[in-house]
Amino acid sequence: MSIKLYGFWRSIASFRVRVALRLKNLSFEETSVDILSGEQFKPGYDAVNPEHVVPTFVHDGHSLFQSLAIMEYVEDIRPTPPLLPKDAKERAYARSLALMTIADAHPLVVPRVRNHLAKTFGAGAKAIENWGKHWTSEGLSTYERLLARRRPAPFTLGAQVGLADICIAGQVVGAHFLKIELTPFPIVAGLAERCFNMPEFSSSHPFEQPGYKSAGASH
Repeated sequence: MSIKLYGFWRSIASFRVRVALRLKNLSFEETSVDILSGEQFKPGYDAVNPEHVVPTFVHDGHSLFQSLAIMEYVEDIRPTPPLLPKDAKERAYARSLALMTIADAHPLVVPRVRNHLAKTFGAGAKAIENWGKHWTSEGLSTYERLLARRRPAPFTLGAQVGLADICIAGQVVGAHFLKIELTPFPIVAGLAERCFNMPEFSSSHPFEQPGYKSAGASH
């Protein structure tokens, strides 16, 4: 099985896919696409993904886009260990939690949105940072409210780590970027700590990627 991932160290969507692949014990080769410098718009990557985003997942020559679709595909081709429960209601609940970051919170803070705020509305760096903190905190608050009603035990849907945990951990990664304190979100923080104690999560964190280290970026 040949798997190639086009990602970027800072990409939270790439983080999600890395974790899923590692939880499934699937080997992959990652190629970096620098979405901060605009490499995603160059002809070479345009041929790979015309949406000009990461990640792109290539399995035996077949390309897939969007982290949720990729993770569900990985679930289909490697059913164990499962990322989604068998029960239909529980599967829908897991997907609902996943989409709260994938569809609601995270899309508001990606580079193309930040660039549009700057170019179209003249937003400065501080305003853009505050924008990111607002929407990232909104996502964390939503998760905190939901997890308070159904507490992780120890993971979101019970004993087995899965899709929802990956996505909630990704929201926490966004907080790491923006130096948002997790004190107001103790249940989310506890869940994230359990996730990042697992090597599949810790090794996938943006700050652990070669691109972050070689760029000499700071937290």
